[in-house]
Amino acid sequence: MPVTAHSRFAIGTTDFELDGRPHRILAGALHYFRVHPDLWADRIRKARLMGLNTIETYVAWNAHEPRRGDWRADDGLDLGRFLDLVAAEGMHAIVRPGPYICAEWDNGGLPAWLFRDPDVGVRRSEPRYLAAVSEYLRRVYDIVAPRQIDAGGPVILVQIENEYGAYGADKDYLAELVRVTRDAGITVPLTTIDQPTPQMLADGSLPGLHLTASFGSRAAERFATLREFQPTGPLMCMEFWCGWFDDWGSHHHTTDAAASAAELDALLAAGGSVNVYMFHGGTNFGLTNGANDKGRYAPITTSYDYDAPLDESGHPTAKYWAFRDMIAKYADVPDEVPGERPDAPQLVAPLDVGPALLEVAARLGDETRHDRVPTFDELGHDRGIVLFATRLRRGGTGVLTVGEEVRDRAWVLLDGVPVGVLSRDAHERSVVLTETRGELVILVEDQGRVDYGSRIGERKGLIGGVALDGVELTDWSVRPVDLDRVPELASHGRAEGLPAGPTLARGELRLDEPADLFLDTLHWGKGLVWVNGFLLGRYWRRGPQRTLIVPAPVTRAGANEVVVLEFEAMAAEVRTLAGPDLGHTEI
Repeated sequence: MPVTAHSRFAIGTTDFELDGRPHRILAGALHYFRVHPDLWADRIRKARLMGLNTIETYVAWNAHEPRRGDWRADDGLDLGRFLDLVAAEGMHAIVRPGPYICAEWDNGGLPAWLFRDPDVGVRRSEPRYLAAVSEYLRRVYDIVAPRQIDAGGPVILVQIENEYGAYGADKDYLAELVRVTRDAGITVPLTTIDQPTPQMLADGSLPGLHLTASFGSRAAERFATLREFQPTGPLMCMEFWCGWFDDWGSHHHTTDAAASAAELDALLAAGGSVNVYMFHGGTNFGLTNGANDKGRYAPITTSYDYDAPLDESGHPTAKYWAFRDMIAKYADVPDEVPGERPDAPQLVAPLDVGPALLEVAARLGDETRHDRVPTFDELGHDRGIVLFATRLRRGGTGVLTVGEEVRDRAWVLLDGVPVGVLSRDAHERSVVLTETRGELVILVEDQGRVDYGSRIGERKGLIGGVALDGVELTDWSVRPVDLDRVPELASHGRAEGLPAGPTLARGELRLDEPADLFLDTLHWGKGLVWVNGFLLGRYWRRGPQRTLIVPAPVTRAGANEVVVLEFEAMAAEVRTLAGPDLGHTEI
């Protein structure tokens, strides 16, 4: 159904209404910031071919404003272009700008700089927080407002906050978000989303906002609960969970396609509108993954495939066809269908070991001196890795201990030789040193900020200081690592002897033409990988994820440079597989 100029979209007594006529929203979640921008149009088109009429997206504040006042909305963050492509495909759009989005995204989308003032009251009506949020929302709405349906654009709904009933009940806060939104020129209906439990719906709602729910099963029961709180208006599942996300050390989550389609059928048979979460998950490129911590820290994998109808590489799965058949019972579905995924090139090339990370550290960032170990946040280094170094002069054995918690993984080296690893997910804080004389270096990796619950916004690093046999160590040299500089240093020299500890390596894959690649990381240890200077993200032998996707627009005909920063165990070659391997599905 093409988008027409200056249409009217409204909340009716029983239905959504488009130009006064009942309208069912058939939406799919597609996060522009998780998909290479050259592939946006392809993914949107495939949503329409499945029978959807709307694209939904979150907006990730910390991606758009990594430092306060440094606003970005270009390239892969060009929300305006993304919405224009939705309109060009004849589809509508739902925008969910948070400011908190969860989404298994680093810090739930909230910028780390927001938390540097300990008195800022996050997700409540605290003046400093509201001032920052208002600036952010106005920038988003500068993009969204001219693209609303009554201005000839695709946007039909805008969401206020996100699953707020699971977090708080500050009605003044919600009201202020509504005020900022309306003052910025947003005229389309405003919605909220919560899990359909009485307490969450009560806490997360506000008069004048249309309530929607999130669930993946038992639609009639969920809608009945929603109807108790909202006697009139259309029923909508704003997040129909058709799959799930993965975390390192667990398994690849899948759901049966036929069972998911049956749940979708029940939802549509009840007269509901739907947003399939996710229609296409995409990838947590770079260091953008979030984490959960409900007693055990669980960082999210680089892949956000989500077992969605469209897989991480943008091709239909069995779920796509099952959903398409189910949607066809309730709406017109195009005759055209997308093609299946072809086999990707299978390549093998040597991986040449370069310098040890410590050998080139001076070229990776500026060093500062500190009496005590600072946090990442005190350094203004919100994401990535930091090198902490001090000199031990005692001699003999000793126990090295981090005071409160390692966030999130620390490699301990003495005179460049690895002596142990401290892992947050294993609650490790201590390691025995067989020698306490020499240069102690601790490399700390932030593996992703918690995106849900009370631990959002926590500091990163070696929390509580570092002690040797109970005596705090002082006089630290600290170097935040600028990962953008890593690729250019991979061919600068070579590590002496057999690599031990964090090391750089370089390989080259040759292609006849650009193509999707599936980089096999099974025989590597843990680290980061770049292709042609583009940081794909993290890999880890722990699994379940075995392959990293390299989107075709990142590649080129001829030589393609692969650079690896391996923290633990360098392999001898780089290879690609014919298709994705996201790991075992049971544990």
